[in-house]
Amino acid sequence: MEKIRAFFSGGKVYSNAKEAFSLEEKENFGEKEKDKIFYSSFEAVFLADEKKMIIYDLKEKEISQNKLISFYEKKDKNFSLLYLVFKDLRKKGYVVKNALKFGADFRVYEKGGKMGQSHSKWLVSVFSENDKIFFKDFFAKNRVAHSTNKILMLAIVDEENDVSYYENYWRKL
Repeated sequence: MEKIRAFFSGGKVYSNAKEAFSLEEKENFGEKEKDKIFYSSFEAVFLADEKKMIIYDLKEKEISQNKLISFYEKKDKNFSLLYLVFKDLRKKGYVVKNALKFGADFRVYEKGGKMGQSHSKWLVSVFSENDKIFFKDFFAKNRVAHSTNKILMLAIVDEENDVSYYENYWRKL
């Protein structure tokens, strides 16, 4: 497959290349909006990292992956931590999308799941092993996951950048 030619403008990465539409259809990267595919910050960095996408500014100058990451880190100090989890899950074959409206970092679809044809199975909240997790916040996340028929998953990143996942189930006794 030829590399996707994408553009960065106003903090967003998008493409109207046929390869972008093909990848969206096959692997659920990006979101269709009219005649373009728009990518989340994590998807754009991942696709650039995987050598599947080249990103340009509006003057047709290539934007380096480091410059892109630096831009996103200025907007979110946890970007690199979140990206480690996004990358790990995508490499394992899961579809990973934003979950801000659920109060989590990501919503994750089972392997082989298609957007629009199935619902996400997990809500993932990402933490560093040194972060403090308060019970009140944990219970709130768990309640939202339960009320939306999803499983709360905590992704804990250690100092070696390894990710451990913990599922939490809501049980009624």
